[in-house]
Amino acid sequence: MSVNGTEPIATTAGESRLRRNALNASHIVASTLASIAPAMSFFFGFAVIVQGAGLAAPLTILTATVVILFLTNTIAEFSRFTPSTGSFVTFTGKAFGPSVGTAVSVFITFGYVVAASTVVSIAGTWIAETLKLFLGISIHWAILTVLISAATGWLVMRGVALSTLWSGIFFYFEVGLLILGSIFMLVAHRGFLTLAPFRISNLSGGLAGLGAGFPLAIYLFIGWENSASLAEETENPRRDIPRALITCALAIGIFYTFLAYATAVGLRMDAHALVASRLPFIDGLKASAPALLVVAYIAGVTSILGSLIGLVNSQARILFNSGREGLLPEFLGKIHPRHQTPHSALWVFLTIAVALILGFGLFGGVAPMDYFGFACTLGTIPIILTYMLTNLALPIYVIRHQRSELNIFRHVLLPIAGTLIMLFPLWGLIQPGQVWPFNIFPWIALSALFLSVIYGIVIARLSPGLAARIGVYVADQ
Repeated sequence: MSVNGTEPIATTAGESRLRRNALNASHIVASTLASIAPAMSFFFGFAVIVQGAGLAAPLTILTATVVILFLTNTIAEFSRFTPSTGSFVTFTGKAFGPSVGTAVSVFITFGYVVAASTVVSIAGTWIAETLKLFLGISIHWAILTVLISAATGWLVMRGVALSTLWSGIFFYFEVGLLILGSIFMLVAHRGFLTLAPFRISNLSGGLAGLGAGFPLAIYLFIGWENSASLAEETENPRRDIPRALITCALAIGIFYTFLAYATAVGLRMDAHALVASRLPFIDGLKASAPALLVVAYIAGVTSILGSLIGLVNSQARILFNSGREGLLPEFLGKIHPRHQTPHSALWVFLTIAVALILGFGLFGGVAPMDYFGFACTLGTIPIILTYMLTNLALPIYVIRHQRSELNIFRHVLLPIAGTLIMLFPLWGLIQPGQVWPFNIFPWIALSALFLSVIYGIVIARLSPGLAARIGVYVADQ
């Protein structure tokens, strides 16, 4: 760990920069949407949402879309003022100081690694099931998990333009297959095309039902913010990153709502069938066009592959930026001499994510599908807390550093409102009385937060020049 320097690292920026102008707006939109993994996230997440909301589950997704848009404003405004690969770490560090920025770098890494491990947990399992179901080939999920993760790391290391191209290809192919399957469900059961899923009266349990699945609805969107961490490699980050953030949040919210409605139609607007289904979209497609079942499975495969590429690309860059600015061990800030990619950070990120699922799956006896539910719940807690802190950071940052640009509505009212609204899904994740192991997840997250804060305070005191280094790598400077 480099903790003694007092000079801004910008003096050696030429050796620590990622490849400039490698991405345009369409690249970052495709990569960000791919990292969300709409097929995989919807297949498994929607089942949990309908458990609470019933037939009106689409209302939960629409509500989550509105909540995410509040934070979209915050990240977009930060990216307009100081576009940075450090994303949340840079934004909170600029507003609250080096100790907070350093603590966030550890806490958000914990959340993202755990959340990313859910994609890894599904990767081997889903592809193994697909191969066995349609080709009769049996390969253990753990072997496929390691192979897929290694291939993803190699592709991401080879270059951001190349890996982003492939994540975009996988994403658009996935979306095409999902739309095809949804259209068949709508046509096959066109007699059930009603507005029942959007009526509050069909919301099981009222607001309690809405809240039960709301944390999972927020989880469906995780990854929408990844555009911000690609700022340094984007042609015009101050313009393109805010546009990409808004585009991705709106597009994925509308798309999820469409999939949710088509699924309800596919199951003939039967609330009991929705709640009883483990994979509602798959079951809806079986009931509507069983010959297209392979389409859904292939969409799941491409969703997993595109998501892994997008996640590793974006999250490794946050880890990398923290390393080169001295918040985390400096080896994380190393760049591949040929490809100009953060190879050290990406392999560390992937290795930890793979180790988590292999450890719990092979040695802890936790089935990969169960691990998905556990990890997405635990990983979402620090991510939501970071969302809230970033919302609060915006007005402080603007008042301190951009006072002439202050807009009360965009820079004060919307961020504060977004923070208050985020209390709703947070409470769903930490409320007392939950079953094992969900009842210990808030304590695990609290412990991670405590250790992150201690780490931040210690590093800030040991490194007097840390405040000058946070955010020194402005993307277009």
